[in-house]
Amino acid sequence: MQRLEELRARSAARRKNISANLGLKSEDELNSVLNSKQDQQIRSTKNEATSLSEVEEEVSTAKQVPKYTDSSTFLKGTNSLNPHNDYCQNYIDTGLYPANYIRDVSMEKRFAEYPKIKELIDKKSEVTQKSHCPPTYLNVDLRTYNLEDLNCQFDSIVIDAPLEEYKTTALSDDNWKWEDIMKLNIEAISAPRGFVFLWCGSTAGLDYGRQCLQKWGFRRCEDICWIKTNHKRVRQKPLEPTGIFNRLKEHCLMGIKGIIRRATDGDFIHANIDIDLLIDEEREVGNDEKPHELLDIVERFCLGRRRLHLFGRDSYIRPGWLTVGPRVTNSNFCPTVYKSHFKDNPLVVTTEEIERLRPKSPPMKRPKR
Repeated sequence: MQRLEELRARSAARRKNISANLGLKSEDELNSVLNSKQDQQIRSTKNEATSLSEVEEEVSTAKQVPKYTDSSTFLKGTNSLNPHNDYCQNYIDTGLYPANYIRDVSMEKRFAEYPKIKELIDKKSEVTQKSHCPPTYLNVDLRTYNLEDLNCQFDSIVIDAPLEEYKTTALSDDNWKWEDIMKLNIEAISAPRGFVFLWCGSTAGLDYGRQCLQKWGFRRCEDICWIKTNHKRVRQKPLEPTGIFNRLKEHCLMGIKGIIRRATDGDFIHANIDIDLLIDEEREVGNDEKPHELLDIVERFCLGRRRLHLFGRDSYIRPGWLTVGPRVTNSNFCPTVYKSHFKDNPLVVTTEEIERLRPKSPPMKRPKR
């Protein structure tokens, strides 16, 4: 009892001091200033009622918003009720790849709003076709064939090996490991200044591809991506055994050898007017053929006429190229005849009109003395 009385006396003294500090006339006014327990309960009840009414209002508003069961409204643009353009959800709903909705993909539409570039491409194509050597091809087993027997150094080399990762999607009796690709003697058949385009697939090939370029004496300068569409065959792709996403693109590493600058080497590299994307239809199961547009890009970019396509096939045979590989059914390659096509000039000769139209690097700024 004595301890309780002491606590009460201490509490009364504290209240008296607080009242004096607040300028109150009596201790009874202290309750109204500090809010009594009853007042706090009343305020808490009011807050709970307000929160409950807000929740009910949110629920009623949510009931008015329509539920999206598919992606039909997602593809109407930003004026639709849901303006997010969720092409990933659309792929789940319909099986259509997101790249199907990229506009102006064809060459006819791509440069429709750039007449100067379109005119440049037309004139370059005309000049390049006139300088082509006849279609040349050779059926050999690249595992045993010595590339030095080609007896020629090439300005542009495209390598499209049947990688092991294609086992589940393409039919090939001889899939190559990256260790075997690295053993190809590319450094012996590449010119002192030139380019290589190495298809790497869509998995670990990018790292192995860089190692190949380094071993062959090239520096990686670009990564060209093939973005796949499926306008003709709408289907869900089976997942890889260890994958959770579907791969809808493949990579082609571009390597450069020697010192080549557009500002000073206009005789060798010319009109860099193409983008680093190839938007093309996905091949059917069993076919690992790549977009032929890559060969067009090589012809527009590099003026060297000596072009080699390793691991080619009959569908790739075209003027201006030597196509080599086990999937080529016939051979007409003769080293002496082939080299005679480049005896006068190994480069494509341009015209004054092309020089006027082509994009040029700005002149180098000389340091002030």
